[in-house]
Amino acid sequence: MNTIIVGATRGIGRAIARELAARGDRLFVLGRNADQLEKTAADLVARGHKEQVGTALCDLTDASTFAPALAAAKAALGKVDCLVITAGMFGTQDQLEADLSFTESLLQANFTGTILLCEHARPLLLADGGGTLCVLSSVAGDRGRKPVALYGASKAGLSYYLEAMDHKYRAEGMTTVCIKPGFVRTGMTAGLKPPPFAGDPEPVAKRVVRAIDRGEPLVYTPMMWRWVMLVIRSLPRFAMRKIGF
Repeated sequence: MNTIIVGATRGIGRAIARELAARGDRLFVLGRNADQLEKTAADLVARGHKEQVGTALCDLTDASTFAPALAAAKAALGKVDCLVITAGMFGTQDQLEADLSFTESLLQANFTGTILLCEHARPLLLADGGGTLCVLSSVAGDRGRKPVALYGASKAGLSYYLEAMDHKYRAEGMTTVCIKPGFVRTGMTAGLKPPPFAGDPEPVAKRVVRAIDRGEPLVYTPMMWRWVMLVIRSLPRFAMRKIGF
């Protein structure tokens, strides 16, 4: 499989890239830091990728980078079978409320930028028999919750978009896979107290790759979060106002 990965330089994205490289997929990685991209490419070759891994700059807060990055990936890979987007931003509710410029960047990266990148990539994934669009959203978008009001809003909008893409384009050949991670121990969540059922990047990456192979439209990972969010979605508003989750 020929795969473009956005966000492969750390966390879940890096674990997914390593998983795909180990099984022999051809990869092209996009990100906003050239040095980190080169280190990632070298790491993937060391882990079994059979050829040089191409890289290009792509910043979710700068839509002008999208078309050149995808064009470079297309030129290197030929047919594009899969686009995986794991990049994004996170901030606590207190951080975001205190710094609206940070909030603007987060909303741009997680919602507007991610969706625009998907729209730029859609023709590539519909061509030559179709392909897979796999994007990491979050369980934070399943319900309006006090601790993640702004971050959750960005992921809620993204999840709705991905569901609509699956409804509209699956019959035309583009499979859309929405991944909703719960709490995963990565650099993004460093400093936050993990819940008892927190996950790690490597098992999550394996689940994501399995979802891509199977064409699953929606996946919660770690699995426990499916049941946690089922309960949270069922709670009445007066209960949500009282709890801090």
